[in-house]
Amino acid sequence: MQPSYAELHCISNFSFLRGASHPDELVKRAQALGYHALALTDECSVAGTVRAHLAAREHAFKLIIGAEFVPADAPHRKLVLLAQNRNGYGNLCELISLVRGRAKKGAYELRTADLAAGIADCLALLVGDLDTSEDDATHDTTDDCEHDAGHGDPAECDPQHRLFASAVSQPWREGVAEHGQHAGDAE
Repeated sequence: MQPSYAELHCISNFSFLRGASHPDELVKRAQALGYHALALTDECSVAGTVRAHLAAREHAFKLIIGAEFVPADAPHRKLVLLAQNRNGYGNLCELISLVRGRAKKGAYELRTADLAAGIADCLALLVGDLDTSEDDATHDTTDDCEHDAGHGDPAECDPQHRLFASAVSQPWREGVAEHGQHAGDAE
């Protein structure tokens, strides 16, 4: 028996010039491939949610709503937030409204400080290469911590690591402590 698989970072054609498939097509394809769930995580948007939800409901498929962000003050980091429930969805939408409201139409400006208090009822995923010091002169590679590799305590990291880590919910941290590893570390 194969273990359940859920894609937790998937963009649709609502991520302009990046995604190609419609949200409903992504849901149908994920179900055809035997996925347990799919997270629709367009860039700073939940615009494809209704189409994805209708397809998921029609096919009795688990849909996770989220969004992807690249902070303006940490462009070498990508953050994916996944709503755990209705309250998390509301908090995610509130964050999207905030960061879109401070930028020109069609753009957004997320600052790491926006995450200092965390985003209640959302799970946070860090995506991509986190050690690109040439892309961000403020990133001090001598202050890197083992958390970049999926180990160690986020509190021992540089300030931007700490802000990102604070967006991660307590249940996720407890799950890591209980199982002794991040999901990506499993063999």
